[in-house]
Parts: sequence; C-alpha cells; structure tokens
Amino acid sequence: MVKSRPLLSCMVLSLAWLITGGASDDRDGFLSPGEFDVATVLEPAPRRADPRYGADRKIFRATRALQGTPRWQLATNDTKTSAAAMMQNFSCAAGIELTPQAAPKLAELVRRASLDTVGQTSLAKGVFARARPFLIDRGPVCQPVQELLDRKHNRMSYDYPSGHTTLGWTWALVLTAVMPERGQQILARGRAYGESRFVCGAHNKSAVEAGFQSASATMAIISSKSTYQSALAGAREEVAALKIKGAAPTRAECDEEKKLITLNLFH
Repeated sequence: MVKSRPLLSCMVLSLAWLITGGASDDRDGFLSPGEFDVATVLEPAPRRADPRYGADRKIFRATRALQGTPRWQLATNDTKTSAAAMMQNFSCAAGIELTPQAAPKLAELVRRASLDTVGQTSLAKGVFARARPFLIDRGPVCQPVQELLDRKHNRMSYDYPSGHTTLGWTWALVLTAVMPERGQQILARGRAYGESRFVCGAHNKSAVEAGFQSASATMAIISSKSTYQSALAGAREEVAALKIKGAAPTRAECDEEKKLITLNLFH
C-alpha cells in the first residue's frame, strides 16, 4: 500500500516522539527506505469475524480489574519511552544501573535500531487501521488518552501493532545481544513491558503480540548489517566495562519487579 506524504510525515513525527520522549532527531537508522515492509510479514489485524477479535475484547474487560494494583502501577511506569526511562526499566534485568550517561554507545545503538523497528510498526498501523480497545469497550486506561492522539489527522492513533511493545522488545533484543548472560532476565522484562500495554488498556493483546513480531522481524534484518554489528561490538565493550565499575540496582526494588513481571494476569 502506498502511503500519502501527509500520513507518512505524521508517522515519522510520532516515531520521533515515541523514541526520544518528545525530542526530534533526524539521524538515520540501519535500514534503507523501502528495504523492508513488516506489514507483509504480520498477520492482519483481527476483524469482527476473527476469534481474536472477541478474545481481545474479553481480555480488555478482564484486565480493567487491575486498576489500582501494583501491576497497574508498573504499566503506568512503562508508558515512558525516553532512553533514561527504558534503561531504568531494564536495569534490574541487566544486573547493573543503566543510564544514557554511563552507556551512551548502548543508548545510541538502541535509538538507531528503534528508528527502524518502531518506524516499521508505525507504517503497519496505517495499513491495518485498527481501533484501540477503549474505543470499542468502556474502561479505564492507565495513561491520558490525549497522549495517544494522532493530532495531524485529529483522531485517535491506531492500535495494531503496538509501538510501545515494539520499542520495548527492541531494547530487549539489543540488550540480550550485548549481555547474553542476562538474556533470560532481559527478555522476561521485555515481555512484561509489552504486556503492560494491554494491562494499561491502551492496546489489545493481539496488538501487543504483533508488536513483538514486528520488532523481531525487523531486528532480524537489522542484525545482518555490518554497521549494526560494529555498533553492537562497541556497546558490548562499554557495558563490559560498566559491569566492573557500575552500581547494582536496589535488590528490594528488583525483587518487587520480579514478582510483578511473573504475575499471572488472567487468574
């Protein structure tokens, strides 16, 4: 599907906001324009005749009961997308305190990869044009819905795939490549970060699943690039040095986080 220039421009602006937390940056990712189209890889978004459509509605209604719980608070925390916030989110899983100041090469590596992964998800949203769950069923959302508006077109932004999930899974995949010895913990936190989107009520569960798929598919192409591999090697050296001299995250906070990310959301 060919995108109009206004729609594409709006998606690029939304992408920059999601990755940088409001600050725009015009530097490139790792993929060339038109090199990959994740919308051709993803399963189409659920429609009314699809069993996934009914399952999404059931899950949205059931998870509204989580409002006010510690898991809801984690989902609210997970709405933040700046590099500093994402590094804090993954510090317990990494076993070291991560900050953009302490690990600038890592931050830059994920920023560039995310321009590609979240960019692909943004384009796929326009292809599938699925409404968010709170526009179908009533229920609380853990973040102001104004943050989810597509102001360019004066409407709510689309649901499928989830951009936050794509961003979180990009962080998880890159961090696992940097610190494979912590991969199990990192990937578990990345999965929980994505699940926070349907806990929040901002996305359907199917959109979260598609966000994981979109990030994984795009990262498979990115990982083949020599420029990515070179930047990855630099991030590994940086984090290896940080593991020697860096501080460990607070154990009590990490224990609490572990309880939340292993929580069975449907019992």
